[in-house]
Amino acid sequence: MSLYSFYRISKPSGYKVPAQEADATYKRLRNRTFWGAVVAYSLYYVCRLSLSIVKQPLIDSGTFTAGQLGVIGSSLLFVYAVGKFMNGFIADYCNIRRFMATGLLVSAVANLLLGVLGFFHGSSGAASAVFFITFAVLWGVNGWVQSMGSPPGIISLSRWFPLSKRGTYYSFFCSSPYLGEFLSFIIVGLIVGALGWQYGFVFASLGGFIGTAIILLFVSDTPESKGLPSVQELSGEQMRKEDMMRTADIQKNVLRHPGIWIIAASSAFVYIAKYAIANWGVLFLQKEKAFTLESATQIIAFSAALGVLGTILAGWLSDKVFKGSRILPVLISGLLSFISFALFLFAGGGYLANVIYVSMFSLSVGVLYCIIAGLMAMDIVPRKATGAALGIVGISSYVAAGIQDIASGYLIQGYTEKAADMADAVYNFTPVSLFWLFAMLVAFILPVVSWRKMKRK
Repeated sequence: MSLYSFYRISKPSGYKVPAQEADATYKRLRNRTFWGAVVAYSLYYVCRLSLSIVKQPLIDSGTFTAGQLGVIGSSLLFVYAVGKFMNGFIADYCNIRRFMATGLLVSAVANLLLGVLGFFHGSSGAASAVFFITFAVLWGVNGWVQSMGSPPGIISLSRWFPLSKRGTYYSFFCSSPYLGEFLSFIIVGLIVGALGWQYGFVFASLGGFIGTAIILLFVSDTPESKGLPSVQELSGEQMRKEDMMRTADIQKNVLRHPGIWIIAASSAFVYIAKYAIANWGVLFLQKEKAFTLESATQIIAFSAALGVLGTILAGWLSDKVFKGSRILPVLISGLLSFISFALFLFAGGGYLANVIYVSMFSLSVGVLYCIIAGLMAMDIVPRKATGAALGIVGISSYVAAGIQDIASGYLIQGYTEKAADMADAVYNFTPVSLFWLFAMLVAFILPVVSWRKMKRK
């Protein structure tokens, strides 16, 4: 069997489910596919965030500098950006079950290799050029296979859910990254604190292997491959003329849609702020606010938990409270994100205050992220081009996140008063905090002032 045959979208099954059983079978397989994709994608994030948790031990041991960690972190984000763009287009043609499982399996192996590499290198001493390059390359490989998670996960919504239900279920799917963050910062954080940074990667790989098994056991490719009619027939949804066009032609139209590029630019700035917290939040709390590793990871974990609520609320607020309007919830959540982010970065306070600041930020940015990076894009493109639209938004978002990681690393390193023991160095986070806050402001202002252009054909 060729790779093309293995990964291409499943052919309709020769067996047809009896008409009287079709509705029950459809709902059962739809729910299994949905929850399998949600849990599996949260475990994708466990394999993605392992580096964020171990930054302080890596810096304090002299293994890497903040600048080097910025470069390593950006290797994942830049490769992920290109991968998400390409895999978004490819996934529209793929068997999502096999495609998604392959990505998570290789991501788990990459994390395992990083942990094993750490055992051989040791936990102290300056990093050699070979060790640094090997680490960056493996993290970049992880970035590529990580890009195989989101497109098939979201395409599963298009293949299994009618338009009338897609917004609500998309909000639930958007919560999976925050669930992954919560698991990472709580469980992996405790393991790193107790056993060392190498075990953080090893545990993350275990989560990846479990997620791969979940995909293979629960996710189905299409209703037709299971002997069911199409989702349009099952739900009574009227066919649009775009649904009859070739996928390639629809994808070309998406590339020419001005609304997609406005959404992509706005999402890029959302990701700068979002990944500032995810990738540097633990280090910021340790060095700027003197929290221990355990307390810092707990604070960021609380933010992830509220992010889950934010993304779940996004679809409901937009559809029910604001009657389908996307702009008003973007404006409200954007203002709340900006204010709470500023408090987190510049206000004082102890453990509880910082939990409140970062949790409110995560709650509101969860709404913002879900609407801008997902619902707006899905609103203006046909079902067959869902992956392409998300690929365009994804490449801009993760290129921006990668630039953020490099810029943040060197801004932190450049304004740090070094000491003989790096654990005693004095950090100045003001320049990088202003950079992060400016991005948050642009993130919600751009779609608010440009919303009329978003639906222009």
